[in-house]
Amino acid sequence: MSENYYKDLERVRIERAGELVTEAEELLLKGLYKSANNRAFYAIEKAIKALLANIKTDAETHNGAVKLFNYHFVHNGEGIFTPGDYKMIIKADQIRNASDYDDFYIASKEESRVQVENAGYIVEKVKQFLGY
Repeated sequence: MSENYYKDLERVRIERAGELVTEAEELLLKGLYKSANNRAFYAIEKAIKALLANIKTDAETHNGAVKLFNYHFVHNGEGIFTPGDYKMIIKADQIRNASDYDDFYIASKEESRVQVENAGYIVEKVKQFLGY
């Protein structure tokens, strides 16, 4: 694939990540906490996948994307992304999974607020790293 393909893929993904943060914020304001948790995680996932496009790789699963992020950008990176960022992403996925699939899971306003803030933080950090 051409250099332009990966650059275009990176751009499309980081733009979508920003849109997903906005959706998460709107859902939080509406009191739709489980849905806000979902959008917050997917914002993070799109941002991670933008990073992967930057290094011309990809993952087919959420778990694969998170593992590749950890390998390329936390352990072998330039120190911009921290183990704390990785833990934040793992927690966001766990909360998204509970919000989506656990019928008895009760998402709180505070939990969702934290998830949406964390998504905004990760997306902005990725944008900075990529030069957007």
